[in-house]
Amino acid sequence: MSSADIGLIGLAVMGENLVLNMANNGFTVAVYNRTTSKVDNFVNGRAAGKTIVGTYSIEELVAQLKRPRRVMIMVKAGAAVEAVIESLLPHLEAGDIVIDGGNSQFPDSTRRTDELAARGIHYVGTGVSGGEEGALTGPSIMPGGNPDAWPHVKPIFQAIAAKTEQGEPCCDWVGKGGAGHFVKMVHNGIEYGDMQMICETYQMMKDGLGFSNDQMREVFARWDNGVLDSYLIEITRDILAHRNSDGQATVDLILDKAGQKGTGKWTAISALDIGQPLTLIGEAVFARCLSALKSERTEAAKILSGPNSRFEGDAESLVNDLEQALYASKIISYAQGYQLMRAISNEYQWDLNYGGIALMWRGGCIIRSVFLENIRDAFANNPDLINLLFDPFFENAIREAQASWRRVISTAVTLGIPMPAMSAALAYYDGYRTERLPANLLQAQRDFFGAHTYERIDKAAGEYFHTNWTGRGGETSSTSYNV
Repeated sequence: MSSADIGLIGLAVMGENLVLNMANNGFTVAVYNRTTSKVDNFVNGRAAGKTIVGTYSIEELVAQLKRPRRVMIMVKAGAAVEAVIESLLPHLEAGDIVIDGGNSQFPDSTRRTDELAARGIHYVGTGVSGGEEGALTGPSIMPGGNPDAWPHVKPIFQAIAAKTEQGEPCCDWVGKGGAGHFVKMVHNGIEYGDMQMICETYQMMKDGLGFSNDQMREVFARWDNGVLDSYLIEITRDILAHRNSDGQATVDLILDKAGQKGTGKWTAISALDIGQPLTLIGEAVFARCLSALKSERTEAAKILSGPNSRFEGDAESLVNDLEQALYASKIISYAQGYQLMRAISNEYQWDLNYGGIALMWRGGCIIRSVFLENIRDAFANNPDLINLLFDPFFENAIREAQASWRRVISTAVTLGIPMPAMSAALAYYDGYRTERLPANLLQAQRDFFGAHTYERIDKAAGEYFHTNWTGRGGETSSTSYNV
């Protein structure tokens, strides 16, 4: 007799913990893993005594499921997901639901939604954020795909999701096609930015002020009770306090060579594709790329010179400035992320709920912070808000933080301490608030060497002109278009 409420394929860290979360919330879960020894180890270990059923083939897994069958895939994005879906399809029937809970690229989810719908199967591409702990105790869940599937997965997803202090589940339907995986991708891109800015702040305190790990831990602990209250600030505090068995600071023993799995890069590429200035997250991705050139940097450090300046001001004042600079830069990161979401939502006609997305990120996920309540309020006050910087709360926050922000960037330049993400945030802000940028000269350059044409301030928009700059060119111009 079919008894399981849902099946899950892929018993890695996230898969195992999601299964335990489901079982702890009263659901019966059938599990399968290609390496079947993992099934035995899990069922006889962490899952022992729980409403978790081990299976040893796709066919056996599907046979355990109530109709409509719900199968969640937690494997590596790309070819592995395709292979699992293909192996499932012969055993499914119309109305069954396939859920991809990995970090798939959103165009893949859009395609799969359509392809499976043509076969009568409902596809859900869902972002899941929160890491190992979140998966077990309550992640942020961002589902999209075929809306016909939502009523069937909603009770499970909202039961296992994190809850706000008001008891609201950090999970709601995002939109059709690849909307769920897209929002998760942007979440991860913002995560890249948040982490990089915290690291830049850490380096300023460490190299600029000469702070010890304990001094920096105290700073982050204080910040965690203010406007920067967030999961990433909290874990940074705890990382700085950690010592190994020899009493050495663990963070000091870690090689300064960052890894990445691609979601930040995908976010930046999506922004380039649609023409949105996602500069901060782009710099965060490139900062990881630069860190990976460890051997080159080691050689460069021996021969390339920089300033010999030392910070001679008041350390506590700089720490206070750093808090405000980090806060202002964080606002810019979210402003850019929401700009990208609005542009892609318009492109795909997703009609994303921006305040609802802030709610989904309020608990369980890696970027969770009190700050997200302010974003939710901003879109509650104005659902058509073009940019977070136009919201009175954030406009005022930037105004109050701006002097500190500029002092921090100036100090970093003077001391030769790189702050690529926070500098990019300030450059974006200054560019966004500038009515007339030097793009008029850029357009003249393009027209000079390539006859690419330009618009004029004294003529109607959409009317294009070409100048014979040298007197040797003709009147023929290139077709005008934007990539």
